[in-house]
Amino acid sequence: MFYSRIVKVTLILGIILNSSVSGYSWGFFGHKVIQQLAIYGLPKSMQPFFHRNMAHLVETSVRPDERRNTDPQEAPRHFIDLEAFGENPLEHVPHSYNAAATKYNADTLQKYGVVPWQVIKIKDRLTQAFYRKDKDSILFYSADLAHYLQDAHVPLHTSLNHDGQLTGQTGLHSLWESKLPEQNLAHYNLRHEKAQYLKNPEEEIWNVIRASHQLVPQLLAVEKQVSQNFTEATKYTTSERNGRTRKNYTDAFATAYNQALGTMVQDRMRASAEKTAAFWYTCWVDGGKPELSELLSTPRTKEETKQLKQELKSWKKGTLQEKDLLLTKIKLSLMNVVKWINESYA
Repeated sequence: MFYSRIVKVTLILGIILNSSVSGYSWGFFGHKVIQQLAIYGLPKSMQPFFHRNMAHLVETSVRPDERRNTDPQEAPRHFIDLEAFGENPLEHVPHSYNAAATKYNADTLQKYGVVPWQVIKIKDRLTQAFYRKDKDSILFYSADLAHYLQDAHVPLHTSLNHDGQLTGQTGLHSLWESKLPEQNLAHYNLRHEKAQYLKNPEEEIWNVIRASHQLVPQLLAVEKQVSQNFTEATKYTTSERNGRTRKNYTDAFATAYNQALGTMVQDRMRASAEKTAAFWYTCWVDGGKPELSELLSTPRTKEETKQLKQELKSWKKGTLQEKDLLLTKIKLSLMNVVKWINESYA
């Protein structure tokens, strides 16, 4: 029996090490980092509960992306193709879903994306979960709300040209939201402001959409500019997968592109973490400010309090990654392996 457990653990670790290191995206690596950062921006009345459940919240931050494989209605919840709504869409698209559906019809909204309205829908559900003091629902909707909010902070999630495919820049989406954060996170300033109560969440999410969309022309133009210094061979690498040839931007191009963008990606990550904390906080306030410590199965320990203080200190100093305090995908997977081993021996 012991031998079979060792074999299983070896197989699991092999899968982790071969699949988790690559393939990060804003939907995985980025979402997990932002989710953890958001917890550090919460007030003390909420932070202990969210910190106790941090590993779960970070792990489930990508659940909406995983649902795309089984739910055909899921994909439009992650974006909005603003150009599809005519000239100056930010001035003419109603902020209320019912008004927008009346103007354009529900099928059109579903076709071109509903992320701002999805944020408000899940915000209302999280508020009700706080009101009911329903721990499982609080955690579920906190993770989902955060994911959609964070997607709204990605500029290409607000454009018909979502992958640069309309301008001969196919692959730009994964470069911007995946490769750049993965390569440069150690150099980002990830500290953000503490959560503030949002008097008008509906307007706040549209402000996020506006700020994201305004960056689209710049990130497209910068890619064109940087490309002038690269040949096809130095700009792309090619690989074969499932019988298809795939082109990806080289590390050298990504480095040059990131330098030309300045702090754009870092700034959207920070803003995303700050807004996630603000929406969580607003839901908690509107849900009656329940005492979250009552939802913990056991009181917080001195070790947990010490750990949180250490993480907050490192977050403020910008040393979370240096001190190995970020819950990466690999670390979370290893935690699950350890949990499985412990349960097997119990």
